[in-house]
Amino acid sequence: MGSTWYAAAKVTNIDGTPVEDTTYVTDADGSITFAAVFLTRYDDGCWGYKDMEESAGPVESRAPLSLLALLSELKDPDSYAHAWRQRCQDWAAIPDYEEGDKIKLAAPVTLTDGSTCQIVTATHYRRVRQKRRCYGIEETGGLVRLSKASLAGSELLSSAKGAASPVLAEFLAGRN
Repeated sequence: MGSTWYAAAKVTNIDGTPVEDTTYVTDADGSITFAAVFLTRYDDGCWGYKDMEESAGPVESRAPLSLLALLSELKDPDSYAHAWRQRCQDWAAIPDYEEGDKIKLAAPVTLTDGSTCQIVTATHYRRVRQKRRCYGIEETGGLVRLSKASLAGSELLSSAKGAASPVLAEFLAGRN
């Protein structure tokens, strides 16, 4: 089993001269700051890691927006680092729906029984002491677990918060 860690690494010269780099624009203080991605794994009693810099094109791209805000500007808009940062922003843009929200998925999801669903309602079920997110299927009333990636491009049809308050419903309708 492994984990992915993200870090912002700031590079400065000991003598105080500005850092020269072909990938990053030097910041006002003469430094550059880049993203580092660390894959960790524990297997057969051994622990190991793999470190990558954002311009090496790592696949893992779920760094938080707060980390991206710390990074230096890029010189090349077509670089691996630029594409990686965009994937991180796309991941962060996937909505985190509230309990009771009715959602239309961007594309129908095929379930293990061969059926499909596209309109779901956010809910949960209890397993032991944990609350697990799941979604009620509009057509059948069954429950399904969906990955965050399957919510990309989805649309909020109705908000549970809006249903509780007509004033809030009007406000939320104006935001779409």
